[in-house]
Amino acid sequence: MPLNESLRELSRLIRTAGGSVVGTSIQRRQKPDPATYIGIGKLEEIAKARKASKYNMVVFDEPLSPSQQLNIENILEVKVLDRSALILDIFASRAHTREASLQVELAQHEYLLPRLRGQWQHLERTEGAIGTRGPGETQLETDRRLIGSRISRLKQQIENVRKQRTQQRSRRNRYGMPSIALIGYTNAGKSSLLRSLAGADVLIADAPFATLDPVTRRIGSQNGESILVTDTVGFMQKLPTQLISAFRATLEELTNADLFLHVVDSETTAMKSQYETVLDTLGQLGLSDVPIITVLNKADLLVYEGIITNIAENDLDRLPIPHLDNLDGDYYYISATENWGIAELRDRLIREFFGA
Repeated sequence: MPLNESLRELSRLIRTAGGSVVGTSIQRRQKPDPATYIGIGKLEEIAKARKASKYNMVVFDEPLSPSQQLNIENILEVKVLDRSALILDIFASRAHTREASLQVELAQHEYLLPRLRGQWQHLERTEGAIGTRGPGETQLETDRRLIGSRISRLKQQIENVRKQRTQQRSRRNRYGMPSIALIGYTNAGKSSLLRSLAGADVLIADAPFATLDPVTRRIGSQNGESILVTDTVGFMQKLPTQLISAFRATLEELTNADLFLHVVDSETTAMKSQYETVLDTLGQLGLSDVPIITVLNKADLLVYEGIITNIAENDLDRLPIPHLDNLDGDYYYISATENWGIAELRDRLIREFFGA
């Protein structure tokens, strides 16, 4: 993803988490500084900017090692997060079910564990003082042991969730209904499409990661055939590895799909990079062989100067072929919010599994 798009996305994540962006700083280096990720000169520049901007937190768009995070916090004297920590915080605020809460907590603990040393830096500053030499290290080890035990319990509870979901899928499979999974970049409109296709009462929000738990609904044909459609958590570039691992119980819903509907935000300038991120993530999950129909959503927002103005539903067939690499199979322009192209897409899905 181009740098400007990545920073724009980071700004949106910050706003989603309840913050506001007061400034942006960029440094181009051949390789990160092993101690502070960016150079000391750039850090001093950021530190000086605090007087004018009054910032109280700095967020890095790239992952920081525990030592880098600690060193930067010592220099800037404010809280420092990387993109991974920010996304984990957003997931925590979105986790409203037991399953989602378990998975988010596991990811947070696995992220925190190697960073515990930084939580005790205040003791290191008073090294040698009475009452601080032994207990500080003892407490650090205690915290590590407690978090390690909690991680083990969470993994067992998530394994139980995984087994329950496997049983649910087995029960659904006994009915022999085809299964479709909605995949896509976060905020591409998957939940809106599910509502349009199935008349489903699902949460719709113009914000990243509004959906964490899988939602399955049924769409039917006039002849009584049915297809199961499942909405799952959206993907994003630079997702924390801890999060992908923790959410495997949820992402396993994808393994049962006979077909993916890849929902793409056709209006964003980051369409190509978002599209590629989703395909790359499918590859990481070992799901590249599942057939895909690409659904180019938000067509009602498209503008083609000199070609189409004031776009309407009957203009969908006139829209140009999207410039997307590896675009195999069928694609459809739609607007899930306006219900444009939904009837045609639904008919296409019925034909896919039940013929004309």
